[in-house]
Order: sequence, then C-alpha cells, then structure tokens
Amino acid sequence: MTKPFIHPSALCESSQIGEGTRVWAFTHVLPGARIGRDCNVCDHVFVENDVIVGDRVTIKCGVQLWDGLRLEDDVFVGPNATFTNDIFPRSKQYPAAFGQTIVRKGASIGANATILPGITIGARAMVGAGAVVTRSVPPNAVVVGNPAKIVGYVDTPDHVPADVAPAQATEPVRATSVQGVTLHQLKTVADMRGSLSVGEFGSDIPFEVKRYFLVFDVPSVEIRGEHAHRSCRQFLIAVKGSVHVVADDGRGREQFVLDKPGIGLYLPPMTWGIQYRYSPDAVLLVLASQHYDSADYVRDYDEFLGMTRSEPAL
Repeated sequence: MTKPFIHPSALCESSQIGEGTRVWAFTHVLPGARIGRDCNVCDHVFVENDVIVGDRVTIKCGVQLWDGLRLEDDVFVGPNATFTNDIFPRSKQYPAAFGQTIVRKGASIGANATILPGITIGARAMVGAGAVVTRSVPPNAVVVGNPAKIVGYVDTPDHVPADVAPAQATEPVRATSVQGVTLHQLKTVADMRGSLSVGEFGSDIPFEVKRYFLVFDVPSVEIRGEHAHRSCRQFLIAVKGSVHVVADDGRGREQFVLDKPGIGLYLPPMTWGIQYRYSPDAVLLVLASQHYDSADYVRDYDEFLGMTRSEPAL
C-alpha cells in the first residue's frame, strides 16, 4: 500500500486522499473533498469541500475546483483552467444549490479553458486551450474557441472524398472502417441544361423507404443526431451544401463529408450517428426504413456502448 504524498508546503485538511496520490506545494484541500488513487495535484491548486476526484486524475498548476465539481477517472485538467459553479454570482449572495459540473472519464481540459456551471464534458472529449465552454460537450468531441464549437472527434479518421480518389470513383458502393456503414456513389448526369442525380429504391438505396425528412437552416454551432437506432436503417444525402457525419459502431468511428447530391451514406441499425459542421446552405435528406418510433432510439452513448460491446463483432 502506497500512502499519499503531501508536500510540506501543502495544506491538506481532507482524510479522503487515495493511495499513491501526490499533492504538491501551496495546494489547499478542504476537509470534505474526496480525491482518488494515483492522482497528481500540482502546485497552487484549491479544492473545495463538495468535490469528488476519481483515480489517475492530473490537475495542473493554478486550478480551482469549486463545490459541485465531479472529475471522473483519468481526467486531465490543464494549467489555469477555470471551473465555475454559479451562473449569476453576486458577492455574499449564495444560490440554494451550486450547479454540478461533471467531467467524464478520460476527458481533457486545455490550459486556460473556462467551463460554465451545470454542464457535462463527455468521456474522452478534448477541450482546447482557452476555450469557453457554455454547453455540454458530447463524448469524444474536440471543441475550441469562444464560445466553444465542435471541430472534430478524437480517433476519428476522415474519409477520402470521392473526387480526390479517381481510381475508386467507379465503385458504386465502398465499405468503410465502421461495421456495416457504406459510402455510395449515385448516378449523376450533367449537361448544358443542368445536373441530375438519381437513385433507385431497393438497389441504390438498400432498403424499402417508409419515411424521409430534411434537415436545413442549422446554425454551424449546432450538432444533430447523437443517437442510434435499434432497427431502423438510414441513408443520408446532402442535396445542397455540406455536412460532416460521424458514424460509430461502438468499437471504432469514421468521419465523412457529404458535399454533393451524388454521394450517399448508409447507416445500418445500431450505428451511432452525429451530424455537425453544416454549411449555411446545407440541406440534408435522410431516408429511413421505418416510420417514426421513439422506442427505436438509443440516445445515451454509454448505453449504446454497453449494447454494442456485449455483442460479438462480425
């Protein structure tokens, strides 16, 4: 058993410090705080009472952890990152309850980022240095800027667009790294009168279509999707503008850019789909194999991972 190390210049009033954790100089930990095993709490950190820190967490210099903050296992907090717990702070005026902010397992917060209260940073998400996070961040998302916007997803390779891969342009259907997801080259005809893109239901579109919907006028900061379907199949076409789509089978994910009506993306059941970075003129057509059924949706990513990882990979 490795006892926690408390630097002689630190003031650690809590008895709930895990084995192997190191608390460095000029850090102050209040009595109610709970810090897990093998953590590294660097110089000049302040930890209030109602704070829970998981195992193997790194907290760099100059960070304050206020009441209501929860850091799960393997979180990284960069130097001078700032958390808040009161959306309308006033001197000597206290809310009935402080907003709870949760940083999920494996997420990273960059240096000097600011995190507003009451939000959740998803598992393995990456918050860029200096970002101002005003809303919850999905699992695996990379956010930067003020206000923070999603610019990508970690460990998510981009698919090579069809127009820069001429050797493959004649392939009507291409497999991807995500189980069951396929990229389709639809027939496109162009002449002096204009252009036409066409697809046949049952052949080009690999299922009987029972429903369609159009997504448009989406502000660039917004994301759509963030769910999977238990049995519904979908086929996505950007009929105008461009949309980035992330497909995730629970074991790996890949990003696709739909930017012309001659490209379609097939998403089988139990594929977590995310659409983001809509261009201002984007119109996304979604063809679905089933009528709307709220019970068919899986909206929690952790639940989705549990369902997919309990099934054998094909």
